[in-house]
Amino acid sequence: MKITLIVLGILMIVFIAIQVYAMSSRKSIENYPYEVLKTYDEFEIRKYEARLFTKVQLNTNDYSQASSAGFSKLAGYIFGGNDTKQKIAMTSPVAMGLEDSMTMMFMVPNDLDKSKLPKPDNSEIEFKEEPVKIVAAITFGGWANTEKIEKYKQMLIDGLNQKGIKYTNHFSLLGYNPPFDVLNRKNEVIVELEEGFLP
Repeated sequence: MKITLIVLGILMIVFIAIQVYAMSSRKSIENYPYEVLKTYDEFEIRKYEARLFTKVQLNTNDYSQASSAGFSKLAGYIFGGNDTKQKIAMTSPVAMGLEDSMTMMFMVPNDLDKSKLPKPDNSEIEFKEEPVKIVAAITFGGWANTEKIEKYKQMLIDGLNQKGIKYTNHFSLLGYNPPFDVLNRKNEVIVELEEGFLP
């Protein structure tokens, strides 16, 4: 019994240390910059700046399969899976397009020029320029899964319809936490609005 309690105590200390490290490391990660244009009870309207992303197309619409495969491929690139073995800083959030064939994207740090980025070892990885865009965003906590994503996507749709705000069919999931992060997890479903939106 005593040994069991000691082992549990050690595991708890390790768990707390990992979570503290995760929270402190998030503060130094570059985030996708945006301006909040308007806030409603259920969601907010944002204007995102133009940014460059690494992107991989995934031949599935299953969230669990797509998130695992996409993260592995893009993480491989930024951790040195490229022609110069260059390591590239992680950014936040990880974006996943919610189409029939999902995509995953990592934002390229703003201090890296596209012309000087190393060539990915994986030919499936592409670079994509995301323009300035206005989106609606709804936030939820915990671990994302297909059911939660659909629930909050529908809540966002209902809220936009109630406010008479026109939106496109370009929905994405934004995930802000690494896999080992357990506490204070944050996810968002966003959708691009139609041109001409005025806050």
